[in-house]
Amino acid sequence: MLAHRTMTSKHLAGQMGISETQLSLFKSGKVRGVRLGTLAKMCAVLDCLPGDLLTYRFDPGDLQGDADD
Repeated sequence: MLAHRTMTSKHLAGQMGISETQLSLFKSGKVRGVRLGTLAKMCAVLDCLPGDLLTYRFDPGDLQGDADD
């Protein structure tokens, strides 16, 4: 999405108010959870929908969690 918007990671992080390190973790998939507010900011800056940024890979552990997850 960054390339599609011709935007740098540095610019996106600055617009969102997060560190480049945190953004790098999101991009690498090393983050297991994202606050909805953070996702909303990212979508607002990139002018996209959450589905444009997220993918889901099945993990059997997802079925083990609390009902509140």
